[in-house]
Amino acid sequence: MAQSNTTTAKVEEFAADAQKSMTEQMEKMTKSFEDITSFGQGNLDALVKSSEIAAKAAEGIGTEVSAYSKKAFEEGVAAAQDMASAKNMTELMEKQTAFAQSAFEGFVGQATKMNEIFMSAAKDVAAPLNKRVNAATENMKSFGV
Repeated sequence: MAQSNTTTAKVEEFAADAQKSMTEQMEKMTKSFEDITSFGQGNLDALVKSSEIAAKAAEGIGTEVSAYSKKAFEEGVAAAQDMASAKNMTELMEKQTAFAQSAFEGFVGQATKMNEIFMSAAKDVAAPLNKRVNAATENMKSFGV
């Protein structure tokens, strides 16, 4: 009977250890799943934020292009009216040359401004995504990868 009690105790101890081990593994798996879900949500949030920034930047770019187009058109009309008032061919050529130079300088200035706007927008749009890449890199380091 003593041997039976010893065997029963060993079986109960084995069962308790197995239950404890399974519980610990399930808790680890649950925690890992929660971490993965949380990380995925962070990625989605970053994508949404990046999209919002891109939409706002596109709106600003559209406004800037529209304003420049309007200004260039108005300046062109004013230059045409000014050229129409020329008293001779020399004066007309001087006015046309001045307008061409002014229009070219305005275009170069606007192109520079648009380049700066695009570069700033690209940086702003990428920022939330870069943070997620950095977070993923840190997670990989914690796994020893």
